[in-house]
Amino acid sequence: MFRSILAAALAALAFNAFAAVDVNKASQAELQTVKGIGPALSTKILEARKTAAFKNWGDLVDRVSGIGPGNAARFSQAGLTVGGQPLAQATPEKPAAVTAAKGERKAPEAPAK
Repeated sequence: MFRSILAAALAALAFNAFAAVDVNKASQAELQTVKGIGPALSTKILEARKTAAFKNWGDLVDRVSGIGPGNAARFSQAGLTVGGQPLAQATPEKPAAVTAAKGERKAPEAPAK
């Protein structure tokens, strides 16, 4: 009996650790369950969300200081979503969806000969 209770408790913890947290719906406590989001950053997210819901990952990065492309990728991998969507190509280097939203441009291609 003890083993079945322990197994059920561990399964519940494992399920909660991987549950998606939507930035537009989450409470401060729920935001803080995402690895890397603490009290200060969750407060910034909630303050920015008061003006309007986040449209996409680029909007989140633009409106919340402390969240850049690298953090966005890490938060997405840890279960954070925007409008139920994870960050496309969630890699810590430079996610295309976020860099495009930030207005970064690719280096010009060499002219065709």
